[in-house]
Parts: sequence; C-alpha cells; structure tokens
Amino acid sequence: VQLQASGGGSVQAGGSLTISCAFSGFTMSYYGIGWFRQHPGKEREGIACVSSSDGWTEYSDSVRGRYTLSRDDKEDILHLQMNNLQPEDTATYFCASMWGASCRLNSWEYQYWGRGTLVTVSS
Repeated sequence: VQLQASGGGSVQAGGSLTISCAFSGFTMSYYGIGWFRQHPGKEREGIACVSSSDGWTEYSDSVRGRYTLSRDDKEDILHLQMNNLQPEDTATYFCASMWGASCRLNSWEYQYWGRGTLVTVSS
C-alpha cells in the first residue's frame, strides 16, 4: 500500500486550499483512508476519514463544517477541501489507511502512512 499527500502550501486566513492523497496497492475490499495533521511539538490529530465500503465519512470537531472529503474513484485520489482556514490550521497533513469496513480518527488504528504535506496559514 502506498499513499502520497500533496497540494500543501501557504494561504491567508479565511482562504481555501485543497490537498490530495493518491493511494494504491490495496488488496482487500474494505479499507478506510484518513487525514491527520500534526502541529509542531504536538501529537498527530485525526481530522477526517472515509470508508471504502459505503463512503461513510467522519470529521473531527475542529474541522467539521469547514473541511470536505471527496474521492476520485477513477484516479484513486482522496481530496480534502479546506475552507475558512485559520492560523491554527497550520500543520503538516498526512494521509493514512486502515483495514476494515469503517474508518476512525485514531492514528494508532492505521497501518500505512504517506509523507506529509505542509499547510501554512498566515493571519
């Protein structure tokens, strides 16, 4: 399994940015893909995930209503659209995958991780 996050960059507060996760190599039918972020000096935080079995999504309280997942099934890419970004959203964002028919936001449940992409929001 391989995952690669991309699309990070710098944006001003109130702006929007879309980051993407290209994934491949899944051999099981059911899996979840999650987005996590890590602020310097802090633990990794689960913010959004989607289940392959039924498309069910979950968002953390910190991003719900501002971030939206969308999947390009043709290209096997998961996008995370981030709106109304704030300086506290500045972090390195990672995508990861877990086996199972659902997804959760606990990092310890994920088996495969991609490299992160840095998002910087200036005030």
